[in-house]
Amino acid sequence: MRSLSQTTDWNEEEVKVLMKSTYYSQRKDINKGTDMKTLTEEWPFLFQESGMEVHFKDLTGIPLKETFLNSIDRKGSRLLNFMKNVCATKNKRVLQTVTKLQVLRGQTNGCSEDVKDMILLLLSYFDEKEELLLHYVEETSLAKDVELENLPVTPCIIVCGPSCYAAVRFMLSVDRQIANDDITTFITAVCLMFGSYYCFNIHYPSELASVLEFLQRCFFVINPEKGTKVAEKKNKKRVPVNPRVFTLISDLSDHEWRETL
Repeated sequence: MRSLSQTTDWNEEEVKVLMKSTYYSQRKDINKGTDMKTLTEEWPFLFQESGMEVHFKDLTGIPLKETFLNSIDRKGSRLLNFMKNVCATKNKRVLQTVTKLQVLRGQTNGCSEDVKDMILLLLSYFDEKEELLLHYVEETSLAKDVELENLPVTPCIIVCGPSCYAAVRFMLSVDRQIANDDITTFITAVCLMFGSYYCFNIHYPSELASVLEFLQRCFFVINPEKGTKVAEKKNKKRVPVNPRVFTLISDLSDHEWRETL
């Protein structure tokens, strides 16, 4: 696989078979705490869409991108409608973001644009730190140009452009290492970012806990009855479901029920 990754004509199905057959060895390296730089060298396809898809499904039983896209089709427009027409009337930061997105988005349409809106509105709604999720660099930046010390330790999407809407491409950073420097769509970037938390045993940072758990439960359909991926804080009681996430899910369901009356 290391040799294949150096070529430009590798076969995706062959990579999937190789990834599946070496899953045990991948988990062994990850679970013993192998550093991210070594993992990117030893298992380069683990950070590519096709390779992570295989690993994530073997690990969780869930097809990563397929589940996300299906959820976007069923829930995406309803969430955006609720955010723009209900939350914006009650939350000043959400209203400011809605106004800003109308300018940034312009006349562009499509699923990927909706996902960008959704992520930025969720960050506003939960008042969480965008800079831990999205790191902006110059449009022409290469991996070697990114100042690694300015990146968060947790998985991060590097946006090559002035905004998500004007980006020419995206990169994935994990543990301040550029794990993938050529991601062509924002949807793929989101899936790789989210998948990294599970594949590499990483806790959600408390500053992004609500956004990530909302994505986890509503769009990646991972709903454990107990336990949480949020980094534990001393003297703070753990709860099975983030109450802020539960409130948004409940308010959204209530709004949809009212709409059908």
